[in-house]
Amino acid sequence: MLMRRSAVRGIIKHMLEAIKKFPEQFLYEPVIQNAGRLLRFKRFAVVGVGGSRLPAMLLKAWKPHLPLIVHNDYGLPPLPANELHEHLIIASSYSGNTEEVLDAYKEARGKGYPLAAIAVGGKLIEMAKADGMPYIELPKTGIQPRAALGFATRALLKFLGEEYALQETAALAQTLDATAAEPAGRTLAERLRNFVPVVYSSAKNYAVAYNWKIKFNETGKIPAFCGMLPELNHNEMTGFDVTHSTTSLTRPFYFIFLRDAGDGERMLRRIEVLERLYKDRNLPVLTLDLAVSGGFFHKIFSSLVLADWAAYHTALLYGRDPEQVPMVEEFKKIMEEGSGV
Repeated sequence: MLMRRSAVRGIIKHMLEAIKKFPEQFLYEPVIQNAGRLLRFKRFAVVGVGGSRLPAMLLKAWKPHLPLIVHNDYGLPPLPANELHEHLIIASSYSGNTEEVLDAYKEARGKGYPLAAIAVGGKLIEMAKADGMPYIELPKTGIQPRAALGFATRALLKFLGEEYALQETAALAQTLDATAAEPAGRTLAERLRNFVPVVYSSAKNYAVAYNWKIKFNETGKIPAFCGMLPELNHNEMTGFDVTHSTTSLTRPFYFIFLRDAGDGERMLRRIEVLERLYKDRNLPVLTLDLAVSGGFFHKIFSSLVLADWAAYHTALLYGRDPEQVPMVEEFKKIMEEGSGV
């Protein structure tokens, strides 16, 4: 059942403020507790799911050669024990109570692997404190994990020792204007109404497209998907080669191309050709250019702020609460009941 618009207004303020104040997160100065136990590492493995995984994905987009593994499952990355000993395993759970991350922490602790933690609190911080492990305690603002991307990104940069990137992201507090992006986000939400967004990008920017998808799912409360070029040129696009018999299957989708001038001539050509082919088949397409100035982090986070507004106004258009994720909580409750916790 859709919620009445008047009812929604009473519960959206927190997400609204989180988006408006997002640039302020880059003023946050993360502090590593128990830093004396933190050795110098050249390799890292982040264990995180949901919103806690997103910062690591973005940092891999920023620096593809970064020696960083992103693991989003139970346990630890599938590496030999001698290699895991060479990685700082960073258990990242915004709430501090994520089942998969706690499982990884306990396994790493039991096997004596180098370990650190990032969370606002919960069981993860309790264990890190009790074990004397290095940890960063994120600000307790009450916002959703997907809305705390600035805090979590800076915390991860701190553990990675990327001091220059910490300085660069701090500048976003002044250069990133979240409020100015709202009109474009509202217009985009209206344009996408009654459609399922499919967000495309280059492989290099897939983390950005994935973030867009997540925001439409969690904030907008709608189905949304993402894909990356050139891979989808070899498979997925064929599913949208519309014929009379498949028109009804393709009608719900609206394609958003995230075009980056830095992707290179061949990738830009692929986007151009695919856009033309989709339009020839009467598929709705919108191309959004990523910012060309301000550096990598400004380019990425300005795009994600637009996604925040689009997802936020999408939720309002359908009479949904853009903040809470009741199905996720319902799923967790059933899992806990089944495990006897």
